[in-house]
Amino acid sequence: MTDIPNFSNSYWIDSLKTPDYPQLKEDITVDAAVIGGGIAGITTAYMLQKEGLKVALVEANKVLAGTTGHTTAKVTIQHGLIYNKIKNHYGEEKARMYGEANSAALKFVRDIVKEKNIDCDLIDQHSYVLAITDEYLQKVENEVKTAQALGLNAKFVEKVDLPFEVKGAVCFENQAMFHPRKYLKALCDLINEKEQCIFEDTRALDIEPGAIGDRELVVIANGGLKIHCDYAVLASHFPFYDGFGMYFARMYPERSYVLGIKTKKEFGEGMYITGEDPAKSLRYVPYNGGKLLLVGGEHHRTGQENNTMVRYENLRDFAEETYGIEKIVYRWSTQDLVTLDDIPYIGYLTQGKHNAFVATGFRKWGMTSGTLSGILIKDLILKKNSPWQELYSPSRFNLDPSLKNLIKDNAVTAKELIKGKLKNVPHTMDDLTPDTAKLISVDGNKVGVYKDADGNLHMVDTTCRHMGCEVQWNSAERSWDCPCHGSRYTVDGQVIEGPALKPLEMLND
Repeated sequence: MTDIPNFSNSYWIDSLKTPDYPQLKEDITVDAAVIGGGIAGITTAYMLQKEGLKVALVEANKVLAGTTGHTTAKVTIQHGLIYNKIKNHYGEEKARMYGEANSAALKFVRDIVKEKNIDCDLIDQHSYVLAITDEYLQKVENEVKTAQALGLNAKFVEKVDLPFEVKGAVCFENQAMFHPRKYLKALCDLINEKEQCIFEDTRALDIEPGAIGDRELVVIANGGLKIHCDYAVLASHFPFYDGFGMYFARMYPERSYVLGIKTKKEFGEGMYITGEDPAKSLRYVPYNGGKLLLVGGEHHRTGQENNTMVRYENLRDFAEETYGIEKIVYRWSTQDLVTLDDIPYIGYLTQGKHNAFVATGFRKWGMTSGTLSGILIKDLILKKNSPWQELYSPSRFNLDPSLKNLIKDNAVTAKELIKGKLKNVPHTMDDLTPDTAKLISVDGNKVGVYKDADGNLHMVDTTCRHMGCEVQWNSAERSWDCPCHGSRYTVDGQVIEGPALKPLEMLND
């Protein structure tokens, strides 16, 4: 079988080096503090600055190296079979709003690429959801009917340009794909054009009310630094500050996987996703005068897969069967957050708090949802309203299906919490080989031990610093992942992504 690369490496990150931005070193005062250096944060910062606000964009790690740097980068209003679902749960008007909002995001990307002459490999493509089985065919047909009734440019097709049979597909015409880091680097250059506004390695930790005479809010960052601001936008993937919004109980994290493959058979045109679980995603990127096929999918809840390399192997086997593999050049994975009703949370962080905003829960469709976040939050700040604010309101709680999903999702979380605490683990690590990890018991406490390629041991307390669940080893990414709320840590316990803000305790000493 074709070898899978030993280490994760995103094509988007590998193919474009972005500038190193400075760490925040002193207290600052701005109109708006935007936390998060992905597409949602960058778009929001750009749009607010364009309207005359003084902004600071802060990122805990490196700009464009998180979820946005590990996407499949489809810029489309087709988000699985979402329109029929929204219509059935909330009515046709809400489904129409969803289409209008994401169409505005797609238009924004196209317009700014043209206006600013951004070289980001933006290519028009049709986007398809495939039905592989008869069972799923009816769902695809229903999606087509709903989308057409909403006035969207969708149609049913029986055949697609793929080397395997499908029962049918819904096709959304005239969508797009691009290189997300090329596109967003250009926006960063515009944000930073007149003065330094972007800061890396600056982890936001808390939000406090402003003191008398100060701005309304104070964002507390590492080292006790303060960002005084009138508005704070939490675009940090998982909100670092909850504000009693209970976001940890109203979303769950999923991981999914991508292989970048030089194929024996040439991939044609189009962006595809299969409807059946586990879904498979297909698109190409221009690569060395040809095409590199991106095969993605194999999603599962974070921290709830014992052997994550199997997911890559499944994608490899699928690609070998369909296109043949010359070489697997890249592999990477990503994490997405799913809300109770599959619609992102974009807007006021909580009811009654109209100077703190959140953008999260994009469910793998962050290129349009992240762009929409900038449009919607900018409107809320400047106009105090948006035509889409009710649909995306983070404070919404619809009994159908939110109550059912809230009970189900939190039952899964509770099960993982209890299972992690009760799980029996061995007392020895004698069988630990290089580049592997295991849980052991030391004086009655669970310890995560990773042995690197040189035989050095990295030992951490496996209690997640968010809400006390027990982290699990992710063999493919060499990380400790929390099965409850998706916090992830390096082998030395440093936070990769939240909601955790503090590292795991190192036990080597």
